[in-house]
Amino acid sequence: MSTIAIALAGGGPLGGIYEIGACAALSDSISGLRLDHADIYVGVSSGAVVASALANGISPAKLVRILLSDDAGEMFDPATLLRPAFREYAERLTSIPPLAWQSLTYYLAAPWKRSLFESLQGLSKAIPTGLFDNRGVDRTLTQFFSRPGRSNDFRQLRSRLFVVATELDTGHPVAFGSPGLDDVPISAAVQASAALPGLFPPSLINGRYYVDGALIKTLHASVALQEGADLVFCINPLVPYDADMAAGAPTNLVDSGLPVVLAQTFRAIIHSRMHVGMDRYKHQYPDADALLFEPSSADGEMFFTNVFSYRDRRRLCEHAYQHTRRDLWQRRDELAPVLAKHGLELNLAALADEHRTLLAPGSGSVDALDKSLEQLQHWLAKRYRHGVRRSPSKE
Repeated sequence: MSTIAIALAGGGPLGGIYEIGACAALSDSISGLRLDHADIYVGVSSGAVVASALANGISPAKLVRILLSDDAGEMFDPATLLRPAFREYAERLTSIPPLAWQSLTYYLAAPWKRSLFESLQGLSKAIPTGLFDNRGVDRTLTQFFSRPGRSNDFRQLRSRLFVVATELDTGHPVAFGSPGLDDVPISAAVQASAALPGLFPPSLINGRYYVDGALIKTLHASVALQEGADLVFCINPLVPYDADMAAGAPTNLVDSGLPVVLAQTFRAIIHSRMHVGMDRYKHQYPDADALLFEPSSADGEMFFTNVFSYRDRRRLCEHAYQHTRRDLWQRRDELAPVLAKHGLELNLAALADEHRTLLAPGSGSVDALDKSLEQLQHWLAKRYRHGVRRSPSKE
């Protein structure tokens, strides 16, 4: 029996939404594949959010319903990531007076040897290390994993989960969930893995500071391969946008301002690095297979979507689902023998169904049933914990 792994790269809220849709497509289109019952999960940044949910036994279909639900206890609102880091601002502001005094005394000690600008460089320590507060990631996931049947403890999961972050003071990648690092709550590890420098302050865990896991590698699929994975499904949601390939797109990305320029730069760096890594895996692990799924470079939907809009989130999730299904169909001759080695098979009938959708009309009844079943599970778990044996009708 092959050891199956899932490796999910980062990409912010947009990347996480894309990965949920892509996972749903893989689950629906490959017979024998249960993404919520894989052996190994590796997640980076927003990919760690999705990976930790899958490792908790939450199916891609359930994740889609959660993503598009109005249940505040389940849904992660991307707007949570845009709350200013007021505590960081306050701590840095209080450091200005002593830093200014140090700079002044340093200059006055030898004004003929030092320029004023040189002396004032010490004030740079007062600049906040992040604009926004991502502690909401920890709080939201703590609540999310506190529901019956879920766990915020790496050691309590039936599968192996690894959340990759970068240790700030050494620049080394760290895989939370590995021996010696599995006592950290999953939610705290995910927050650290998603702490993109400049946007969010580094996360402090057990006396050490951590930032985004994508600083060193994009996917970290090697973590799964080192753990003995035979087949790794890799999803990378971020690719550089090629405006020349997209009909009707703006001629110059620079017209869209600094955020778009930075996004394109970041995508280009991590994408080229990731493909170098994928090629290296073929030589380092010749007996294992790593299958990569990602958007097209001409995909404007993945570049210009507003993830803070419910309508756009819904459309993007469906878009990712359909794109991954097309990718599977177009690569069917290449993928079929690889999957067969591991006891899996493409569901060609499902892939050939042009009317198949992720967000089928009338799915509200399914949502309601799913929520009712979860409420019943919660009620039973509560009664079991308190030793209550009475029938619900006697309440």
